[in-house]
Amino acid sequence: MTTTTAPLTENRFVSGEYVRAARDLPVEGRAIVVNTGTRPAWTSLEPRRPLPAFSSTILVDTTVSWAESLVVLKVDDEAGPTAEIVDEPEWVRLGDVVGEHIGPGTPFPVDTPLWKGPQDVLDVVEFDPGQALGGGPSGPRAFELRANLWFAPAGTDCGIHVLHDFIEVHTQVVGVGRMQKFRDQDHATLVEDVVMGEGYTTPVPFCGRTDEGGFVYPWHQYRADTDCVWLALEYHQLP
Repeated sequence: MTTTTAPLTENRFVSGEYVRAARDLPVEGRAIVVNTGTRPAWTSLEPRRPLPAFSSTILVDTTVSWAESLVVLKVDDEAGPTAEIVDEPEWVRLGDVVGEHIGPGTPFPVDTPLWKGPQDVLDVVEFDPGQALGGGPSGPRAFELRANLWFAPAGTDCGIHVLHDFIEVHTQVVGVGRMQKFRDQDHATLVEDVVMGEGYTTPVPFCGRTDEGGFVYPWHQYRADTDCVWLALEYHQLP
């Protein structure tokens, strides 16, 4: 398969591209590289070690030898204060979109300082979600892969929620944040606190499979320790 690339929606802070069937792909300068495929990716570094599926790293002036697919992101450290990313075209405050509920029966404070960037539809990919999520085989399914950036200022709790009809993966792009799990929609019930530095992706998506073929999540949220930009990858199962 021939290597193909497609740019993500531009802003002056973070540039990116989606690469399919990467072969001897040069990474010039410093970049966050996210393995969006379901098989390990490989770089030219020795000793050879895989970059697992749904994971990421920061590469500097090196080569990706092989990957099913990647997102490659570069941050412009001289673009200005990170918070100004919300002034870029098509960025929206989440409360202005969802109102007072982030899902059925899940209240959301509309004044939460949480912004979402424009979403790109990157590809249609096929994989076995049961195996990808660490369970038994369930058969191959087709998924539409989408990507967008988010921003929240330091100290923001982005809303404890539980409902998604897709597989989501988060990669830290700027700042330090956390992905957190809870027993209930209550901060006092915190059970897991995953600290995310720049270039880090939460290992294995938070969700599991239901008997009906959907996805089940624990109560969870993103929290920004500093001003944060992160990448959300969404795998939407197609009929």
